[in-house]
Amino acid sequence: MKTKAGWFGKLSIFGISSWLVLFGLLPFLLVFIASFLTRGDEELILYTFSTESYLKIFDPLYLDVFLISFKLSAISTLICLVIAFPFAYFLSQVSRKYTSLLLVLTIIPFWTSSLVRTYALVVILKTKGVMNAVLIGVGIINEPIEIIYTDVAVIIGMVYTLLPFMILPLYASFEKFDKRLIEAALDLGADRQTVMVRIIIPLVLPGIIAGISLVFLPSLGMFFISDLLGGANDLVIGNFIKNQFLTFRDWPFGSVASVILTFLMLLLIWVYSLADKINKKKNDELF
Repeated sequence: MKTKAGWFGKLSIFGISSWLVLFGLLPFLLVFIASFLTRGDEELILYTFSTESYLKIFDPLYLDVFLISFKLSAISTLICLVIAFPFAYFLSQVSRKYTSLLLVLTIIPFWTSSLVRTYALVVILKTKGVMNAVLIGVGIINEPIEIIYTDVAVIIGMVYTLLPFMILPLYASFEKFDKRLIEAALDLGADRQTVMVRIIIPLVLPGIIAGISLVFLPSLGMFFISDLLGGANDLVIGNFIKNQFLTFRDWPFGSVASVILTFLMLLLIWVYSLADKINKKKNDELF
């Protein structure tokens, strides 16, 4: 039995490693190599080494696209954090029999395609949509609010789509959080603000960073939300990459943007790992 289990474990590791190499590492290496090649007039890529695409990314025109994308993603991430933090804390406090139900309700949106849910938001947010009809019907507003095809609509779409990715890692951190630390701090005279800033936030920091990583990076690439809710007026980096590959046929330049996103993801993973180590060290010192 031990031999079979050993062979099964090795086979599983081999399968997972092969999958990651074939569909993760190899595609990235191809994109990374393409970023140092040259765009051709007739061919997609000329196999001539060049750093032109990396220099072109610093053009103010393209930097504006990145800045707009980072702005929309940062605002969406902050809103998700503000909503998810108290909700995840509440989840960790309720009775176990209700926790499972609330978690299921949290992940129910994943059961439907995000593209379909975005089209549903279009129906809700458009000028003659559900939201304006309800607000006018109850007398809150007299004229329809112009939300669709604005920054606000894009942010609403990103928050709606990515909020569960912020809730789940925060909930995991709160689940491991020792509630006796809060009671001890209050008994020693700390006010609630001090408890929040000096105890709760530092100890759930790995969950916060994990949630930020899971929301911020995907929001940079969700071009369909910007297309449908922003009318393609507000480009995220995903729109930029899509246009470079499919519209302008500039694969080296599109590869540069993809490489930048990948290294940004690695940076956030490193920050998360560092925060997790610091958190464990603090826990060891406390206990």
